[in-house]
Amino acid sequence: MDKKAIDLYGRYSRGSLDRREFIKKLAVVAGGTAAADAILPFLERSSAAAQVVAKDDPRLVTEYVKYPGETGEIRAGLARPKGDGKLPGVIVIHENRGLNAHIEDVNRRVALEGFLAMAPDALSPLGGTPEDPDKARTLIGQLDKEKTVKNYVAAVKYLKTHPLSTGKVGVIGFCWGGGMANQLAVHSADLVAAVPYYGSAPAVEDVPKIKASLLLHYAGIDERINSAIPAFEEALKKASVD
Repeated sequence: MDKKAIDLYGRYSRGSLDRREFIKKLAVVAGGTAAADAILPFLERSSAAAQVVAKDDPRLVTEYVKYPGETGEIRAGLARPKGDGKLPGVIVIHENRGLNAHIEDVNRRVALEGFLAMAPDALSPLGGTPEDPDKARTLIGQLDKEKTVKNYVAAVKYLKTHPLSTGKVGVIGFCWGGGMANQLAVHSADLVAAVPYYGSAPAVEDVPKIKASLLLHYAGIDERINSAIPAFEEALKKASVD
């Protein structure tokens, strides 16, 4: 697929292009409206089609819970393998489309690996994730960043003290959630591991606050996010972050 088409979708998904402008520009790159229509499903795959673990998988216990956050009650999907043994916790942070079917599926996948997995809905203060992913993206931009980080810090505390938790909590996040995972590493001393995927780096001056071990993933052609890697890496080494 043409890199220009991927770049356009990246701009659209981050909110710098509205859908009408995105489709118009995609048609130019693809060589026509019909070609754009053919490419679009590959750029915008249905989250339902990507399901790996069924909602009613007999190996799992799944439920929705609410925990106290900075902005009030936060709704979250909770999943774990069946049994009464204590498990390490993992917070799964969604992209800028909210807590959708895909992220709930990822949460179940994490649970099957032997974790107490929880996927909070960051849009809880605004009424929760809507069905329309474009509306979710707009709402994400309306969140108070500082309060949102505190809502995730509260999620760490919730999992750390959960009756079925070993007390160890990590986080995995994607895109917007990857950046939030980095912020959680900065702001939660209770976090033991953070695994962001192509997330925005925290401020260099905040890096020494990180106590968790990090496993950082980046996409090869994501120039916007990757531009921060050198300074972030240097700060991590200087602060002796694992």
